Amino acid sequence: MKTLIVYDSIFGNTEQIARAMGATIGLSQEVEVLHVNDVKAEQLMGLNLLIVGSPTRGFRPTPEIIRFLGRIPANSLKGINVATFDTRVQVSDIESSIGRFFVKAGGYAAKPIADRLKKCGGNLIMPPEGFYVKGEKGPLKDGELERSAEWARKIL
Repeated sequence: MKTLIVYDSIFGNTEQIARAMGATIGLSQEVEVLHVNDVKAEQLMGLNLLIVGSPTRGFRPTPEIIRFLGRIPANSLKGINVATFDTRVQVSDIESSIGRFFVKAGGYAAKPIADRLKKCGGNLIMPPEGFYVKGEKGPLKDGELERSAEWARKIL
């Protein structure tokens, strides 16, 4: 099975999650882990699994991930399994009730990524997942790398 994991990362947290998933999947499958700016269109061909992840920035994926998703032609992911993830601050860690309200209302990056991949024909095989960071810049909360590896095992 050929797998591509595409990520963007601002403070390195999302990259760590993507690489932990890649290491887990790579034990039994062909896997490539690439920063979104390094992905070429031909690398989307012949895939069995595409995983895309982004930090949550303003309730959305990063602009680089949005541009990447916008370049994927309609129905070009037909027959390809897809999964999505993001890194985020846990709602319970937000001190301001107004801040918690906006996060609950605005959401996180993984769902809009999943929606776009499905519009391109992808077969969403797992619900969008979030991995938690401490504060805006991180680091990752304890256990999140292990949880991401377990999530990757479930995908397989």
